Amino acid sequence: MIDDFDLIVSSFQTQYGIRLSQELDTMKWDEFKDLLSGLNNKTPLGAIVEIRSETDKEVLKHFTKDQRRIRNEWRRKQAKEVTQDQMDQLLEGLKQGFMELAGGSD
Repeated sequence: MIDDFDLIVSSFQTQYGIRLSQELDTMKWDEFKDLLSGLNNKTPLGAIVEIRSETDKEVLKHFTKDQRRIRNEWRRKQAKEVTQDQMDQLLEGLKQGFMELAGGSD
């Protein structure tokens, strides 16, 4: 959310006419979340989210160079965000797999 805050600000202005810089101090968190989740794909954030989340291979074939860049940057960032638990599980699985290949166990 921090990385996309400029998109959030411009999207609130575009869709709701809300200037977050003036209203964020008094806006309740639940209201902010509801408005954020209601943003459509005609807003700056909505358009970016649509690009990032596209999975249809036919649509992806027709992406522009900028759309591909946006999607690829997002996918690389998401791939880097692995929790320690996920990493531990992955390493444990690899360990078990190698042990089975070697014919042994713990």
